[in-house]
Amino acid sequence: MAVQLLKERYASEVGTVVLGATKEQGGTRSVSLTVGGEAALPFQHYEGSIPNRPIIAIEVTDVEPNWPEPLKEALGDVIKDPVAWAKKCVDEWGADAIYVKLDGADPDGANRTPEECAKTVKDILAAVGVPLIVVGCGDVEKDHEVMVKVAEETAGEKLLMGVAEQENYKSLVAACLGNGHSVIARSPLDINICKQLNILISEMNMPTDRIVIDPMIAGLGYGIEYGYSIMERGRMGALQGDKMLAMPMICTVGFEAWRAKEAWASEADFPGWGAQKDRGPAWEAMTAAALLQAGANILCMRHPQAVKAVKKNIEQLMETK
Repeated sequence: MAVQLLKERYASEVGTVVLGATKEQGGTRSVSLTVGGEAALPFQHYEGSIPNRPIIAIEVTDVEPNWPEPLKEALGDVIKDPVAWAKKCVDEWGADAIYVKLDGADPDGANRTPEECAKTVKDILAAVGVPLIVVGCGDVEKDHEVMVKVAEETAGEKLLMGVAEQENYKSLVAACLGNGHSVIARSPLDINICKQLNILISEMNMPTDRIVIDPMIAGLGYGIEYGYSIMERGRMGALQGDKMLAMPMICTVGFEAWRAKEAWASEADFPGWGAQKDRGPAWEAMTAAALLQAGANILCMRHPQAVKAVKKNIEQLMETK
């Protein structure tokens, strides 16, 4: 006797956001990417359409990063040159997009000017054809100057820019709105703040199809279950018709995974943990795999080995047979 699966019926679907603009669309990208659009829970193809696969954006910083040595060794000398780094991410490691973090703007670090930061972004745009995601250094005042300048200098490229937070969103949203970019709305693991921030951004006349949610997440073993539950609640809200929770989601996988000592600690210090060269990327890949099941649309990653594993996982999950 044939077994018939029970199928859930959903009232709505996740919205879509387009990253990058081709020449025909007013930009210079060789490809634009659409994320979101799911009409069912992650990869439940039998219940509804999953039209767009999740994408991987590999992280590039504009100054040499202060990352764990095992990760830096895996990346090689390109970490000294953001343009060469970005090219390698696309040409060799298969990045769908580049996640540019402008740490060089930090007043307590290199303290690069808004003009210097904008030039770095434009140089990366000239070197690769994939869409760019650009975020600041985390200093509120400096990021205001930097992101406004970057937005103006790259008008029409449909960057995804971040981050807009509840206490500091207006200048970034205005810059994105006026220059054709999309915005990352970050909320601190709180579904109510997530929704409220999206409402506030929408009230500035930013279309919902230019907003991406950063729910904030945790790495494997460090509270990922709580982050997962917040993302899951957001996805259920979207499918039940809540338009202020229906935006695609971005997750900073590399940042969170490589904060865990299990990812970077040497086997000399923890001989029972196995080889670090395998353990580190596995920690990042498993973090990404869990977040895919929670509904992540954009994964920001670091280690090439982890990227390779997760790309394979995505392809398998997108199979409908």
